[in-house]
Amino acid sequence: MTSRRQLLQASLTLGAMQLFPGMSHAQAQRLVFATFTGSWEEAHKAVLVPAFRKSTNNAEIILDPMLSVDQIAKVTAARNNPPIDVMLHDPGPALTAIDQGLVENYPVATSKNYKDLITEAQEETGPAIFFQVVGLTYNPEKIKTPPTSWKDLWSPEYKGRAGITNLNSTLGTGFLVEIAKMNGGSESNIEPGFKALNDLKPNLAAVAANPGALATLFQQGQVDISPGNFNAIQILKARGVPVEFVIPKEGAIAFKTTIHIVKNTKNKELAVALIEAAMTPEVQTKLMQSPYLVVPTNSKVKMEGEISKVLAKDQEEMKKRFVFQDWKKINEQRAQWIERFNREIKL
Repeated sequence: MTSRRQLLQASLTLGAMQLFPGMSHAQAQRLVFATFTGSWEEAHKAVLVPAFRKSTNNAEIILDPMLSVDQIAKVTAARNNPPIDVMLHDPGPALTAIDQGLVENYPVATSKNYKDLITEAQEETGPAIFFQVVGLTYNPEKIKTPPTSWKDLWSPEYKGRAGITNLNSTLGTGFLVEIAKMNGGSESNIEPGFKALNDLKPNLAAVAANPGALATLFQQGQVDISPGNFNAIQILKARGVPVEFVIPKEGAIAFKTTIHIVKNTKNKELAVALIEAAMTPEVQTKLMQSPYLVVPTNSKVKMEGEISKVLAKDQEEMKKRFVFQDWKKINEQRAQWIERFNREIKL
């Protein structure tokens, strides 16, 4: 028996389809996009959402900002009727979502923009729509000589002034792997990284829950130096927060962020429309501008502004200056690393 609620929903859907004649039944639904928190939500709300609405006759979209681990948990709990239609992931969580069968392949053959992505961004399980870059972040009003190496974080002059994030974030895990490598370790041998973190404790002012929380600590003047995401720092600068970003001489940690159609979504047409919009040169060019400064992956986008000045003048130079890590190996032990970090690295 059809319920009153079902009839109302059907009526609303029909009404939306009549209001926008070009809209299919799927497009009359509400798309839920799980973006990241903080600056990413701001950037997507300002640039990606309007482009999506323009391409879909003003289809309704909800941004649901959350960490990747929470996205995966929500979709896993309701696989047959997922509460999310599109997920955004860093490399580690992306591999987890793929391995657990939570995403479906992107329709590459019919995509208008996929072929224009640089080779490294072409992932059939979900294309990479931008790169994230991690380097050294510092307060120039408190630190007059810019740091040049990851090793500077251990300098006695920064006692009680440094910040890091926990390992639930890609920033935190990537930093751990990089300092392990600096000290003779690797993705498969993390012990030197944990020793280095323990040695860093006297300098730590805070261990933030996520990159957004770390950015807030800079804003509040609670930390003066840390690993940090390039684009998050640029947004702080645009707000007048005294903060600068430098690439350490060892190289900046880089990882691609991929966007995925959730398996069993009832809004696949809209999910594809959102991802197509995210891959366009127009959207990526706008996101590259201040204050967002998101590193593009579309080969038709010319690097410019602060990105070309600080990071790389083009995609080829970017590949030389960025350090990419083996997230397949990282994922094998990451859960144990998170447990150990939470147990050992306390303030």
